[in-house]
Amino acid sequence: MTARPEGDQDMPLVAHLTELRTRLLRCVLAVLLIFIALVPFAQEIYTLVSAPLRAYLPEGATMIATGVASPFLTPFKLTAWVALFLSVPVILHQAWGFIAPGLYRQEKRIALPLLASSIALFYIGMSFVYFLVFPLMFHFFASVTPEGVAMMTDINEYLDFVLTLFFAFGVAFEIPVATFLIVWIGLVDVEALKKSRPYVIVGCFVVGMILTPPDVFSQTLLAVPMWLLFEVGILFGAMVRRDAGETGDGTALAGRGHDDQPPRA
Repeated sequence: MTARPEGDQDMPLVAHLTELRTRLLRCVLAVLLIFIALVPFAQEIYTLVSAPLRAYLPEGATMIATGVASPFLTPFKLTAWVALFLSVPVILHQAWGFIAPGLYRQEKRIALPLLASSIALFYIGMSFVYFLVFPLMFHFFASVTPEGVAMMTDINEYLDFVLTLFFAFGVAFEIPVATFLIVWIGLVDVEALKKSRPYVIVGCFVVGMILTPPDVFSQTLLAVPMWLLFEVGILFGAMVRRDAGETGDGTALAGRGHDDQPPRA
């Protein structure tokens, strides 16, 4: 029988809810503190985020604010999102602290690297879109602007656009973690994922077509990394399944019986 989780002890529902509330309050407090620290730099933060577009504006053109309060509210809104993004490590750490006591030792050895990888991949995805996708995309937009049309983007619409892409690329770069997890817990095996590769590739390009402007370059810049990250997930999933087979342990989640459930399940 599989060993019980470390620190195994039954906890009443009220205790679980109390701990959950405490950890949620810590997450909110972390976001709030970071936001307060960043508010004095709200204008500089927006200037930094808008730099990829402003670099390709025609000579003499500027960004505009069509709303009366937009010059104040838009940088303020961006600062709130930046505070949330910077709080992701704290939020995931609190989530880990809540679920860790209910995990087996084998699960902890895998879950902790997955947590760190999730944070790193999310930030890598955002960096990828800022430093590579935005310059190519905005260069394309500037090159196709009709003659006689002034390219002067509203600051609020620009913010909504870039936040969507930041989130899309950040989530897309989590594909290796998601692929690894579904293999690790036994939902699908590696061979089934390999057989579904053609459909995954088509799906990546469909997602790229939906989330990016209608040009081949930006679609490919999202679709190709998604496909490669899917392959990375398959690679690591195959390694873990192979190691589990050699040691005879199996995956803790897949091999768990009714009598050895963790107390927090």
